Amino acid sequence: MNDDVKKCIEACYLCAAACDNCAASCLQEENLEMMRNCIRLDMQCANICRLAAQFMTLQSESARQLCQLCAEVCQQCGDECGQHQHDHCQHCAKACHHCAEACRNMAA
Repeated sequence: MNDDVKKCIEACYLCAAACDNCAASCLQEENLEMMRNCIRLDMQCANICRLAAQFMTLQSESARQLCQLCAEVCQQCGDECGQHQHDHCQHCAKACHHCAEACRNMAA
């Protein structure tokens, strides 16, 4: 397994953890309606990140395609989280955008 793959796997797991934390933290916010899309994307992003990392670890022939989709979901989630001023959303947005870049590189 080369360094790029290892870095992408790490970025995926870090992103999944940031998304899980963001979703849990968003549920504690007062204006839950405003956070609805953020929570929805956090859950989707965390799941696809874990799946992409697993496929890369298994050296699956489908890993590249999954990484491409993962990059798209991470980008969407990061863009959504970036619109909110909460620290957990800002942290998540950074993790998502970093993961999106790593996954795009993997898919290339």
